[in-house]
Amino acid sequence: NLEDAQTAVNCGASAIGFIFYNKSPRYIPVKTAREIVAGINGKVSFVGVFVDEMLDIIHDVAEEVGLNFIQLHGNESVEYCHKVQLPIIKVFRIAPNFDVGKMKIFDVHAFLLDTYNKDKLGGTGETFNWNIIGDLHIDIPIILSGGLSVNNIKNGINEVCPSAVDVNSGVESNPGVKDKKK
Repeated sequence: NLEDAQTAVNCGASAIGFIFYNKSPRYIPVKTAREIVAGINGKVSFVGVFVDEMLDIIHDVAEEVGLNFIQLHGNESVEYCHKVQLPIIKVFRIAPNFDVGKMKIFDVHAFLLDTYNKDKLGGTGETFNWNIIGDLHIDIPIILSGGLSVNNIKNGINEVCPSAVDVNSGVESNPGVKDKKK
């Protein structure tokens, strides 16, 4: 909601993400996202989060809301990414057997690394083993995600040295309900 977005901006957020995946407990309607963008008035970037969505829908939502970035959280291919009209943040869910080599074929704005859970596409509230990506040598910026909270975010930053962090469940009292104190 707008109040949560304003709180995030006041606390130093550089971007606000809108989850347009209707199976997520954090799903937001396009109309609400558009109202938040208008209420924030250009103080941060806006990211639209999509999962295996049709390109036409992504482009329509991006234009209607005023998105700056598209975060692809599904099984989107390299070819699919080339067709997206805005800078892309491609998500990889990190399992114990994750092959960092598969990231190297993508030419995107940034990678967001999240926790793998076979039953959830994100928002698990759990961290992954940061050592799995310890030897990652890549020029594309990394955004660390996955269960980050006041209790572990400094460790994650020190171990991974990401360009940015993405907090979601770690600043909530319930899924989709932000906690101002957190």
